[in-house]
Amino acid sequence: MSRVVVGLSGGVDSATTAYLLKAAGHEVIGVTIKTWAAGDSRCCELEDAQEMASRMGIPHYVHAAASDFQSLVVAPFIDDYLHGRTPNPCVECNRYVKWAQLLEAAAAMGAEYVATGHYASVVRLPNGRFAIRRASSLRKDQSYVLYKLTQEQLAHTLLPLGDYDKEEVRSIAAKAGLSAAQKPDSQEICFVTEGDYADYIERETETEMPPPGNFVDEDGNILGVHKGVAHYTVGQRKGLGLALGYPAYVKEIDTERNEVIIGGEASLYRSSILCDDLNFMCVEGIAPGEKIRAFVKIRYNHKGASATLEKNDDGTISIAFDEPVRAATPGQSAVFYDEDGCIIGGGKIWLR
Repeated sequence: MSRVVVGLSGGVDSATTAYLLKAAGHEVIGVTIKTWAAGDSRCCELEDAQEMASRMGIPHYVHAAASDFQSLVVAPFIDDYLHGRTPNPCVECNRYVKWAQLLEAAAAMGAEYVATGHYASVVRLPNGRFAIRRASSLRKDQSYVLYKLTQEQLAHTLLPLGDYDKEEVRSIAAKAGLSAAQKPDSQEICFVTEGDYADYIERETETEMPPPGNFVDEDGNILGVHKGVAHYTVGQRKGLGLALGYPAYVKEIDTERNEVIIGGEASLYRSSILCDDLNFMCVEGIAPGEKIRAFVKIRYNHKGASATLEKNDDGTISIAFDEPVRAATPGQSAVFYDEDGCIIGGGKIWLR
């Protein structure tokens, strides 16, 4: 059995991960990656993690990472919204903060593996490469936010919850006497603890917020005044303050003209998109001009769609969908899966 560093967040998933690994005979060490400053409301999560480690009889350590989290996750998150994009902070955090810090702790403690409570699996393919595979419970599957992990990170990663659903995990935690068994799931953006993301950006940034500008229709006709592009995302319907006599959605954000383009629902559908900032898992890459079939998710809660991928000469990937997809959003991730549910790769979306 191996020595394993488990990222303990204070929630039921990471606690059950530690419990399962210990029950399987591994030497388990709990590590909480502390990404917040003193006095933050998330301090209770640290207390919960400490209590859980004590209950399981495993050592627990805290790894301070507030500075890295601020520069590698929060700053890009703010910059994306200020420029009309909609980011995936969990994707960046997993690769550049969570796994980086856990592997650093593992190296210092002589541990061979790190583990987290994500619902997904790590598999080694016949070609020798490592890949993330979707969880058995697709309703809870979290593979989407792990697509950016590197081969080196995957080679030292265990994900024990890939074959469980949430109810099973809570049942295991309850039988083990872990207080997190009935703890609610954490919110989507862990660091936005008060108000919405736009309120957070206004509080945190020293950069001047984008000014109000015009809502315009697809023909450029002015429909009203928006609050600033940081307040909107493609596909948004609520909070526009427009009375047009038909359901209105954000179709596009033009930061150069400081305009938010409005259209009907039909305008949200696209047959193709582009991706850059790519990371591959199942394969080392795709050759220019090469085409491969894949199942593509364009956001976390998207059920996915069949598509053809093609590598362009400029290094981007073109994705042509068999059927148009709704509200592909710049800044979000497109993740490519093979027929076995393994991640081929992924990248950031931008529109033609």
